[in-house]
Amino acid sequence: MRIKDHKACLIIPVENQVRELDPKLLLACIAARRGFTAIIGSHREIDLQISAFPASLYLNKSMTDRNLKMFRIMKKIGHQIVTWDEEALVHLPAETYYSRRLSPTAIRYVSQLFAWGKANAELWRQYPHLPREIPIHITGNPRCDMLRPEMRPFYEPEVKKIRQTHGNFILVNTNFNHVNAFFPAQNLFKPAKVEGQEPVFGKAAVGMSRQYAQGLHDHKQTILDTFKQMIPVLDKAFPDHTLIVRPHPTENQQVYKDIAQRCERVVVTNEGNVVPWLMATRAVIHNGCTTGVEAYMMGVPAISYRAEIDDDYDLDFYRLPNLISHQCFTADELIETLNRILRGELGVADGDDRKILVDQYLAAQNGPLACERIVDVVEDMLATQPNLPKPPVAERLIGRGLSLKRRVSRLLRNKLPGSHAPPEFHKHRYPGASTQELNTRIMRFQQLLGDDSRITAEQVSDQIFRVSLSSGV
Repeated sequence: MRIKDHKACLIIPVENQVRELDPKLLLACIAARRGFTAIIGSHREIDLQISAFPASLYLNKSMTDRNLKMFRIMKKIGHQIVTWDEEALVHLPAETYYSRRLSPTAIRYVSQLFAWGKANAELWRQYPHLPREIPIHITGNPRCDMLRPEMRPFYEPEVKKIRQTHGNFILVNTNFNHVNAFFPAQNLFKPAKVEGQEPVFGKAAVGMSRQYAQGLHDHKQTILDTFKQMIPVLDKAFPDHTLIVRPHPTENQQVYKDIAQRCERVVVTNEGNVVPWLMATRAVIHNGCTTGVEAYMMGVPAISYRAEIDDDYDLDFYRLPNLISHQCFTADELIETLNRILRGELGVADGDDRKILVDQYLAAQNGPLACERIVDVVEDMLATQPNLPKPPVAERLIGRGLSLKRRVSRLLRNKLPGSHAPPEFHKHRYPGASTQELNTRIMRFQQLLGDDSRITAEQVSDQIFRVSLSSGV
């Protein structure tokens, strides 16, 4: 695959399709109407074919040691890296966040940082290895654009379908991927190979101390157990409502499906983006989940069910979503609060303290969209160099060779037993989308934005698309 050179190109990889595709497609649309070409699609496929693209701005979602090899390859090829952190809204305590999410070496390859809000920017500024020359832009995140009133109609077709299928329902969002991951190797701890041996760190524990990881594991496992007990209780308590259990995208759903088989009205699904499900539900139940923040922003009543409490984790890690939700500490309290919500006596958790807290964490709640603010920064970057500088020919050849080597290695490694990210996992996270699906969504965005530009998506490779203005526009 070769892609023709363009004046400016923005590469937008998507790792988790149900969570990221829509907001990143919105970003691609806004970039396209400003004259950029946007390459969007499967993160895995884009990285495997990174040498096929012209020198571009690559929008990454993290700055960890795992990014380092790709960053070096992209630098040699001629790509510039701009970044936000998908996990910087509801994040680990600062020191653990730094060791897990920020690499002092990887961050030196980044040219621009896009923060969710003031709190995120300050978190980065306190990082002792932050290069002074990297600007931090408080732009907000495209995922929050989809929560704004003017963008919510985008999901009306999905909302209608959900309501027709499920009627009145209560949404339960889980986030126990630390202890109930799609593959055991992705948990905080992998099972010991020999009985009596100490379990070894899994992928989720990278950057954590053993003490912190063990404490988090025990706490999350206990909360998971309370949710497993809660689901049948709610099934019996609310016979007029379906209970939709929506696991985290990287969770193993089987534990919930086993429970559903013993219940009357429990449905387990991870279908589509969470926003239309929030729009369609009467209430959402979670514990320390980003869904609590999303629900608050959309005016949807949210309950944090905290039958087990550990302030070392609840206040440091899960502070934001818990504090801006109604908090219930027993099953009886949960049932009573839900009844009040369903009767219309109780709405979204409100108050000035909650609004002040949210304002610290989330920018672009009004005014220009986060996507527009990000593209503004990109335009400023390229104002003096519309064509990104190309490294020397020798460097580019080395980069292409390293890219080919990595591609072959990755394809072989993913087929080996015990791979932490086998092909079926990638399929789970990015099931795929068609050109027609993307163009339908682009048309919806254009209608909401009041933009009559002819923006289209065309497929350029397997699960990789070019979004740009149509020729002649």
